[in-house]
Amino acid sequence: MNSILKKTKMSKRAKTPVLYDRTLLLAVSLLIGVGILMVASASTVIADQQYGNAFHYVYRQLFYLFLGVVAAIILLKLPTKIWLHLGPVCLLLSFILLIAVLIPGIGHSVNGSRRWLGIGPFGFQVSELAKLSFILYMAGYLVRQADAVKTKIGGFIKPMIVVSLLGILLLGEPDFGAAVVITATALGLLFLAGVRLSLFFALVVLVAILLSALAISSPYRMARLTSFLHPWANQFDSGYQLTQSLIAFGRGGWLGVGLGDSIQKLFYLPEAHTDFLFAVLTEELGLAGALFLLLLFGIIVTRAFQIGRRAWFLERSVQAYMGYGFGLWIGLQTLINLGVNMGVLPTKGLTLPFVSYGGSSLLINCIVMAILLRMDHENRMIEFGLAHKSTYE
Repeated sequence: MNSILKKTKMSKRAKTPVLYDRTLLLAVSLLIGVGILMVASASTVIADQQYGNAFHYVYRQLFYLFLGVVAAIILLKLPTKIWLHLGPVCLLLSFILLIAVLIPGIGHSVNGSRRWLGIGPFGFQVSELAKLSFILYMAGYLVRQADAVKTKIGGFIKPMIVVSLLGILLLGEPDFGAAVVITATALGLLFLAGVRLSLFFALVVLVAILLSALAISSPYRMARLTSFLHPWANQFDSGYQLTQSLIAFGRGGWLGVGLGDSIQKLFYLPEAHTDFLFAVLTEELGLAGALFLLLLFGIIVTRAFQIGRRAWFLERSVQAYMGYGFGLWIGLQTLINLGVNMGVLPTKGLTLPFVSYGGSSLLINCIVMAILLRMDHENRMIEFGLAHKSTYE
């Protein structure tokens, strides 16, 4: 009798559908955990010197994580259809805040870049909100103007005008990295939307020319470009940060020098807990740790595209483009950050999503994952016949 009851319970469990993406949730949780651990390892020495509190940056990161988790819990309850209407509103808010951050007395400047709005003792980087807002806007636009995007020049010129305006404001901060991510994401979404290849490649060439011109027109960007090409020629000047990063990679070897035992974080590698945290991670955890991190990012990006693809087959086009956009954004920013750390790309002020110190980035990334998980939940509800598609439209 007991064996029969056990079998009945097991069969019921087997038939009970899983209504959320456990793989995505696990990968994000592990990535955030690794991030908090590495921020603690990389920032304690500099935090103790600057603030007299070795865990200053860890506490701040945990505070933003708390805000992100609370926001995620709230957004998990909201149907994703609301973003079709909120996308343009969020984009307008982003424009207003990007203008506000350039106004002296309102915007907060760090290391010569005016990218933050001060909120008491905390700051918020507006470019992170701009990335999210633009993807939400693009998802709605590509559905509303589906025919125009595929057949008319104006169909893909209009979103690029929006990209240009965002780029101008971001370059005024300056935040060249965020402008590149938004532009590349826009091009990727237009390609997926079916824009004519001749126009698409012409646009890609034009954008590449403009970005190259911007890169060489500014003295500080030109210095970064030359130091990237020949870092060891000026290893104690313009190439200092990159050479110290490469030394960290060399010291890491296969298994690393051990958690907490990095030498480069001891005032040798600038921004060790922010943009160059991956170099410290590789020094302490070696190639094995780096590959584990890449595996987690690969899972997140893959799941984002899979969720978008499932939404597309369920004829939920807005959600599909949102999933594709989030996957492109996280993937591109990760590749750029890793490329900068390894000397493959010129230095950009971009955090490693979920991992690097940066409260605004962590908060917005938590919101993005909440939207993705909600999208996946709705997809599963429809696929399992537990809800009709009209429920979420």
